[in-house]
Amino acid sequence: MSINQSFLAEFENEAASTRRLLERVPMDKWSWKPHEKSMSLGQLSFHVAEIVGWISDTLDNDTYDFAITPYVPKEEGTTEDLLKYYDDCVGKARTSIQNISDENFMKTWTLRNGETVYLAMPKIQAMRGFCLNHLYHHRGQLTVYLRTLNVPLPSIYGPSADENNM
Repeated sequence: MSINQSFLAEFENEAASTRRLLERVPMDKWSWKPHEKSMSLGQLSFHVAEIVGWISDTLDNDTYDFAITPYVPKEEGTTEDLLKYYDDCVGKARTSIQNISDENFMKTWTLRNGETVYLAMPKIQAMRGFCLNHLYHHRGQLTVYLRTLNVPLPSIYGPSADENNM
């Protein structure tokens, strides 16, 4: 099995689970935070969605430079905006995963801000650590936010306390 096919199988399962979670985000609570240092519910939700977009940014390019493309977090939106944005990111990520060769997975990807280099690693490592593990981390945070707001959680890795669909 090629590397991209292995990642694609994982990605498809995780993308579906993430979408089910994002569908439940009550955007009327956009500004809600569990703590003053936390992202708001809306910011975190769009961050989860945008991380999926980082897959294509990482696999299709050798560098991401904040000096050229500054990071601008989403400031507002509806659940429909969130899902459309997420679905667009998923489509682009899927295409990037399908099209990358094993050889290109071994090329170095660099995250920088002009001359300052934050990360430089093989794309395969960036895919796992910078993209997928980062997504899972923030998706887990989002489940805590939603639980705290009494939003029923979907099944992700088996039944949740709200869905016993195994």
